[in-house]
Amino acid sequence: MTKPPIDVAVGILMKPNGDVLLGQRPAGKPYEGYWEFPGGKVEVGEDILAALKREFVEELGVHIQTAEPWCGVEHIYPHAHVRLHFYISRNWQGEPQSLEDQAFAWQGSVAVSPLLPATIPLLEWLDVLRAELVVRQA
Repeated sequence: MTKPPIDVAVGILMKPNGDVLLGQRPAGKPYEGYWEFPGGKVEVGEDILAALKREFVEELGVHIQTAEPWCGVEHIYPHAHVRLHFYISRNWQGEPQSLEDQAFAWQGSVAVSPLLPATIPLLEWLDVLRAELVVRQA
């Protein structure tokens, strides 16, 4: 019998210019050194947005004020079957800090690698969002 997927809350911090924050998975975790959008497992009884807010405080010292659900992706890695719940936040307090010894980088055109496999398709979708943002600001 297969286990149900693990729910994971994932946040995309987006600056007004469309840049997004990516973090690098720290040493000792699966896919060490790969880049991804920050987030983490949803605890039993916790709603997804609450999990997202908790993870951002724990990992980056950032307090998300508002976030919109964006999309969901299921991905099967060799070590886990995950259901990723993506939120976009344009409203947060604090500057990201490396609280778990992870690197992070603001990216417009994403230039970091390697990327976590479940992250790759989302970058194309984000490019569409950024293009819409540019049109609205023009």
